Amino acid sequence: MSPGANESVIRVVGLGKSYETAAGLFPALKGVNLDIKSGEYIAIMGPSGSGKSTFMNLLGCLDTPSTGDYFLAGRNVAHMDKDALAVLRNRTLGFVFQGFNLLPRMSLQDNVALPLVYAGDDKETRRAKARELLGKVGLGQYAESLPNRISGGQQQRVAIARALVNSPRLILADEPTGNLDSHTSEEIMRLFGELNAEGITIVLVTHENDIAAHAKRQVKFLDGEIVSDHLTAQVPA
Repeated sequence: MSPGANESVIRVVGLGKSYETAAGLFPALKGVNLDIKSGEYIAIMGPSGSGKSTFMNLLGCLDTPSTGDYFLAGRNVAHMDKDALAVLRNRTLGFVFQGFNLLPRMSLQDNVALPLVYAGDDKETRRAKARELLGKVGLGQYAESLPNRISGGQQQRVAIARALVNSPRLILADEPTGNLDSHTSEEIMRLFGELNAEGITIVLVTHENDIAAHAKRQVKFLDGEIVSDHLTAQVPA
C-alpha cells in the first residue's frame, strides 16, 4: 500500500544538536520543529554555518540529536537500537552526496548494487536491479564501465541510481549539484523532479537559489534555527 499523501515521513520536535569546542558548547541546532509529508519536495537552505548540514546529518541518522525527537516513517529513532535503526535507514532512505562517493575500482553496476549486499539479496538479483536503475537514469549501456570513464554528471546519475536501489520512500541529497556545471546541474534537477513525480519524497540541501527553485517548498536556516518555511513561488518546468 502506498503511503498516504498526508502522512509525515519526517517529523522533528524540539530537535537540538550541540558540539564541544575549545570555546565551550556550541549549539549547531536550536530546538527545530519541522514536518515533512510523504511526497514532498523540499530544499533546505542557508549560509555556511547555519545548521543545515547538521540537520541533514540528523535526518540521515548519521548523527544523533542532543535534544528533542526525530520520527522517521512514524518511528522515533531515539528509541531504536543500532540494528533496528540500520534496517529502517536501509529501507526508508536513499542518499545522494556532492562528491558522488562511487568506489573507483567497482563497475557502475556493482556500485549501484552495493546497498543490496547489506540487504542480503543474491548476486544475480542485485545486478538485475542495478541494470534496471542504470537504464532508468539513462546509463544502461555503461553498466560494466568504471566511474573514471564517465563524466561528473553521469557519476551523479549513478549515485542517484544507487540511492534508488532499495526502493526508498525518501531521498536525502546534500549539495547534489555542487561539483557540476550549470547545464549538468539542470539535468540532475530534472531527474529529481521526475522521481518526485513518481511519489518519492526528496529533501535536498543547497545554497543556490536556482537549484532550490526546483523544489516545491523552501526551508531556510540561520544560526541553527528555521527562519522561513514557504512554498516555492514558481516551479520550473
